[in-house]
Amino acid sequence: MTDCVFCNIITRKLPAEILYENDDALCILDINPIHYGHTLVIPKRHCRDFLELAPESFPGMMEAMQVVSNALVRSLDLEGYNIFTNNGAIAGQSVFHFHIHITPRYKNDDIRFVLQLKQYPDGEISNYAERIRSQL
Repeated sequence: MTDCVFCNIITRKLPAEILYENDDALCILDINPIHYGHTLVIPKRHCRDFLELAPESFPGMMEAMQVVSNALVRSLDLEGYNIFTNNGAIAGQSVFHFHIHITPRYKNDDIRFVLQLKQYPDGEISNYAERIRSQL
């Protein structure tokens, strides 16, 4: 895709700080990091979101995430990190080529995922489970 920034990075038409690469994935530093070292793991085949990711890319993507996470922990002396992805604009996706974030975390870094946890009303957990199972 000629207008996709990540496809252009993969084909080296655009510059990036490449950390790691295998047959399925390219890992680069995010140019707008949450913390320095914030890395993006990008599948080499264009896909809009996780549901479009080719199953044959899964092993290479996972391997790249683990290799780079290990390097981040060792090089930045991390006690923890987050791995996440945003799928769809409503979820915060801004580049519509699937990618996974690896974000270093530090004590007192003031990053918070503010959640308002819910509880299922009586019997509703079974109803949701059945709705989901019916689509598997």
